[in-house]
Amino acid sequence: MNAASVILRLFRSAAKIQRKRMVMTVMAITWGTISIVLLLSFGEGLKRSMVDGWAGMGTGIAVIWPGETSKPYAGFPPGRELRLIQEDVELVVAGVDEITAATGEIRSRPQLAWGRVSLNKQVIGAHPAYGELRNHRPAEGGRFINELDFKLKRRVIFLGDELAKNLFGEHEPLGETVLLNQVPFLVVGVMQKKKQMGMYGGPDADHAVIPLSTYEAVFGRRVLSNLVFKVAEPEQMERAKKRFNEVLGVKYRFDPTDERAMYVWDTVKTQQTGRNIIIGIEVFLGVIGALTLLIGGVGVANIMYAVVRHRTREIAIQMALGARRLYVMGALVVEATALTFIGGGIGIGVGVAVVETLAWVQSKVDNEAMQFLGQPTFSLPVALVTVLLLGALGLLAGYFPSRRAVAVHPAQALRYE
Repeated sequence: MNAASVILRLFRSAAKIQRKRMVMTVMAITWGTISIVLLLSFGEGLKRSMVDGWAGMGTGIAVIWPGETSKPYAGFPPGRELRLIQEDVELVVAGVDEITAATGEIRSRPQLAWGRVSLNKQVIGAHPAYGELRNHRPAEGGRFINELDFKLKRRVIFLGDELAKNLFGEHEPLGETVLLNQVPFLVVGVMQKKKQMGMYGGPDADHAVIPLSTYEAVFGRRVLSNLVFKVAEPEQMERAKKRFNEVLGVKYRFDPTDERAMYVWDTVKTQQTGRNIIIGIEVFLGVIGALTLLIGGVGVANIMYAVVRHRTREIAIQMALGARRLYVMGALVVEATALTFIGGGIGIGVGVAVVETLAWVQSKVDNEAMQFLGQPTFSLPVALVTVLLLGALGLLAGYFPSRRAVAVHPAQALRYE
């Protein structure tokens, strides 16, 4: 009879004697596994939702608003109000190596009309790079404003998805003409629906974009509301901000170290802070789940101590007949690990089923709070963490009682009642 057969017989014998306690232990492990699967899956879903929300704003970008000097510089007094124009965009792209793309913005709220519908919504004049920088993805069949639109000062307009819905209802916007302060503009694209956490001037879904050159020609305004630039790598942002101030400081005669000259929203820092918060939430949820699973592990350890206590004479006979310690310990460790993985397998199966059900329900519910939390997701890291915890619990719950069993001298064990 081989070792596997012996171990299996020992396990069956123990299962008959300790049936109720084993069932309760498996249930405890199952509940702990379900808890950790659900908690980590909700944490993963929240993380992915927040990452998508940050991407909606744009990744690796900085938003610059011109301010007012607070330091005297090169003979100029403090308190000078600074203004940016379209040419400054080309200047910083050419002068700052870390900047890969940039756009100016001019914002206002003119009247936007189609048919009998008239709305006062935010309209932005921007460069073609705005679409990539701010993650404005056109829905199928449409496009964002391009270089030719900008060069020829075409009267074309790109609509946010909510704005298009409010303006056109169920009607198809593409190819229609809207009036912007009574000036006709052709709708060339509608933005895909997206999540957006960070914003300035309201959600992107509720505004429209036209070429900056067209905006200047139609409305006669040249001063930018703000400027947006993007860096290739997040680590380059600090260097890019410093060089940005140096380049414009030469043109507008302000101290590059003057923090009030240009107000900067560094989204790289904001998103890093958000990622740290998410890591903290995941660790917190993981600890709660692990503690819940640990309770089940304590149950496994208790039953193994009971098994050892009940089989003390049997173990003594095995040792007296020359059984090796590794053989005796191995049988008990396998028994504990089997209980752990039976409960864990059931728990993972039930947990995944619950996660998939909740994800399906959430996809059918149009609720902003639910959308923000994201769909619970059972990912590979969640599976690996769960399996590692189960394996560790099984080994520890079997190892310590078995070590205690083989440490007792056979003569003393045989006298045990």
